[in-house]
Amino acid sequence: MPDLPDFGFEPPPFDATKALEQTKRALRELKLAERGTGFELRGKRVAELKPEGAAVAARLARKLALTPEWDRRRIESAADQRKFIDEVKRRLERWEREE
Repeated sequence: MPDLPDFGFEPPPFDATKALEQTKRALRELKLAERGTGFELRGKRVAELKPEGAAVAARLARKLALTPEWDRRRIESAADQRKFIDEVKRRLERWEREE
């Protein structure tokens, strides 16, 4: 199978600092309160973001609790960033239904 032409298009390099700011902005738009490196919903921590070299280390609560269990993620591309934000939205919707 021959190689497909790339048409001279190359995605822009991933900028972890910019991605961190964009992700924080997206979480604030979801009505989460920013506290230090974390984000809270009704006083319960649901997400944490920290720069980690050329990526962003993220933790997302499995359940809405005062001391949650965490799912860890590493945001290394724009696609990872979109997936993380989408997962936060899904969990927020689930937590709203459960209460």
